[in-house]
Amino acid sequence: MTRRLDGSAGDADYGAIGAGYTTYRQPDRRILAAIVEAFGGARTIVNVGAGAGSYEPVDREVTPVEPSASMRAQRPSALAPAVDATAEALPFPDASFDAALASFTVHQWADLEAGLGELRRVTRGPVVVLTCDPAALDRFWLAEYAPEVIATEASRYPTPARIAAALGGRVEVVPVPIPLDCTDGFGEAYYGRPEALLDAGARRANSAWSFVGPDVEERFVRALAADLASGTWDARWGALRSTPEFDGSLRLIVAQPQPR
Repeated sequence: MTRRLDGSAGDADYGAIGAGYTTYRQPDRRILAAIVEAFGGARTIVNVGAGAGSYEPVDREVTPVEPSASMRAQRPSALAPAVDATAEALPFPDASFDAALASFTVHQWADLEAGLGELRRVTRGPVVVLTCDPAALDRFWLAEYAPEVIATEASRYPTPARIAAALGGRVEVVPVPIPLDCTDGFGEAYYGRPEALLDAGARRANSAWSFVGPDVEERFVRALAADLASGTWDARWGALRSTPEFDGSLRLIVAQPQPR
């Protein structure tokens, strides 16, 4: 597998786009609560594609895995240091952990089935995947301002059915509501706060923007800024500013192992 200069092994170059990631991408407590519930009584957890440590519960024993040096460097000192490895080749024996987590990462893996197979191999209990359903991405108003970004994301995110098939066992796909004040700045987190996406750093913290040209980004900023100034955005979507939750594309996929 080809790895970039900072070790990134997926389709996004986090050596180039990862700086400042944690300024915009802080784990949201309500999403974390859903993940922790899915872990059940698991005490030891492997977090694959761990990045800067989002959604690692502090009351469990977590072993993070992250190939990007840029992302490993942004991990808080209170969290365990991450193992430098890729999802497709985890350096652990079979059934090493009670549970596994992969949050906002499977769409970047070079070989999805190999990576998910590794998660299942090293895990005795549930494998928990936080991801987005590509079929639901166009619910977000961004589809009208930057359809190229939505199309890029839709082409990268695997369907929940594909993830479920690769993991096997008993699989549950749970829609996760996105709160209005979501602290994790993935795209849909700004559904009711459009001004926030005029910040270049907020866009940079979402890897899809790195796959579209600067002309797309410049057009988006001009169009959104103009529509906010004229009231056009609020005329169409202003109700979202006070909508407490958004039913978007966020999904939690929980795969229990096959009974022995």
